[in-house]
Amino acid sequence: MTPQERLAALGLVLPEVASPLAAYVPAVRTGDYVYTSGQLPMVEGKLMTTGKVGAEVDVEDAHGLAKICALNALAAIASVSGGLPNVVRIIKVVGFVASAPDFTGQPRVVNGASELLGELFGESGAHARSAVGVAVLPLDAPVEIEMIAEVR
Repeated sequence: MTPQERLAALGLVLPEVASPLAAYVPAVRTGDYVYTSGQLPMVEGKLMTTGKVGAEVDVEDAHGLAKICALNALAAIASVSGGLPNVVRIIKVVGFVASAPDFTGQPRVVNGASELLGELFGESGAHARSAVGVAVLPLDAPVEIEMIAEVR
């Protein structure tokens, strides 16, 4: 099954590329690699929720938000590479989690993105990763995800 077929089987669609919030582009291709800007959990131009994970946002909700961020990153990758079929491999994922001071479950949150990539790309979705706790993210988003992908 192709990544697009797996996406459909999961009942998901690749969203429109999220509009930048400032002076940057959603993704840049250089050679065979695409680097995304940080992607927030935006759906149809609206941030899904705000707050800190471990306080206003629980881990399971944040896990789902990371998945939305990953979908937005994939849309950005597809937009500069000719589509999802041209993604060869996910190289790296960096997840930022706006965290309550005592919250230490950042890896569980970012698993929302990593697990989706594994479901869509199989072994080609296995990637290096960082999961970083931060004090605050743009628009008070709970999660932000950026990616590096190899493309054809």
